[in-house]
Amino acid sequence: MFGSASMSNVMPIVFVVDDDVSVRESLELMIRSAGWKPEIFASATEFLSHPRAHAPSCLVLDVNLPDLNGLDLQMRVAGDRIDMPIIFITGYGDVPMTVRAMKAGAVEFLTKPFSDDALLGAIRHAIERSRAVLGHEAEIRMLADRYETLSRREREVMALVVTGLLNKQVAFDLGISEITVKAHRGRVMHKMQANSLVDLASMAAKLHLRQMPH
Repeated sequence: MFGSASMSNVMPIVFVVDDDVSVRESLELMIRSAGWKPEIFASATEFLSHPRAHAPSCLVLDVNLPDLNGLDLQMRVAGDRIDMPIIFITGYGDVPMTVRAMKAGAVEFLTKPFSDDALLGAIRHAIERSRAVLGHEAEIRMLADRYETLSRREREVMALVVTGLLNKQVAFDLGISEITVKAHRGRVMHKMQANSLVDLASMAAKLHLRQMPH
């Protein structure tokens, strides 16, 4: 898996946003004891001003905050922070609130008092999800970098061969010789570091390459 080896060595960060100092202190201690790095904030504004971390992470978020409430903060960060799953904690949760949070992508909604095990389990699950997302993003970036090294003609050949066309069909479509297609195809396989045509097709799908009409 691209990027997963390096990501597995990075200490995960658990962000906590809660306006109750006693909750912040107890969660900080629990998170540190579990082997993760706690980053604690008293308000949504404070959290939003913090620079983005490039490590597996999750956000333990109180619903009721003094400035921006937890659900509004979720709306603010969920779009561009899919690598940071959100776990909600609240003193009083109702069904519409829970449904809204889960529909917007929260991984868990815990009502106080909850057990340490319930929260630690939710954090563990969230961090695994974060690690998977970051690994996928690293893979896509690496594939995109390789794709950037292809010439325009190599990209045209790649777009056609991954649809299953034979070299002679590609040659006909592009108006070039079959030998030239073979040469381009070989360079595409080499530059993309693809082991097989199936491998190359999988890369094209991950990059969402548009297929050329033929």
